[in-house]
Amino acid sequence: MRVVRKAAFRAVPWKNGGGITHEALRVPPEGDPFRWRVSVAEVASSGPFSDFSGYRRSMTLLEGQGLRLRFADGTSVLLREPGELVEFDGGLRAEGVLLAGPCTDLNLIVANDLPAAAAQVARLETPLRIERAAGELLLIFAISGSVAVTAADTPQAERLAPWDLGIVSGCVAGTATLDSADAGAAAQVFFAKLSDNA
Repeated sequence: MRVVRKAAFRAVPWKNGGGITHEALRVPPEGDPFRWRVSVAEVASSGPFSDFSGYRRSMTLLEGQGLRLRFADGTSVLLREPGELVEFDGGLRAEGVLLAGPCTDLNLIVANDLPAAAAQVARLETPLRIERAAGELLLIFAISGSVAVTAADTPQAERLAPWDLGIVSGCVAGTATLDSADAGAAAQVFFAKLSDNA
């Protein structure tokens, strides 16, 4: 298991120059096109989203009073509470409208030709066991509270503080168990699985 701490994220400008995102992990680490990326974006004002044609996006609200996504096909999605998630085509023109001040969101952007399961958000009131197939990556992001991650081949749990990213991988199938690391308090976690063959 690999852990990327929040303090190690790299600040880079949005693709359209409209803001700043903090890259947790990008494969490959430099250049375009990339295969997939996990980042935390600061949304300081309403405006258009960057064009990521050829990719699909999973976006989760982390903090703030929320925003509405308006898409070129006439649909819209409201994210009001931390942990609410939307998945959409990165090439579909979108505008973010802030409801009441700046927001921060988590983005997983994956190339269309890369197999990946739908992203999920869970509230960890009891331990959550996740199966991982051979050659799959399991991405785990602590939204709120601290998350204890125990992989099948690790002797003890790895603790993810809020906004840390964990990556569980391996060439053989395995499991990972997620649980709140704070006694008496539920944690909220984002997770997704994708191919390890990038």
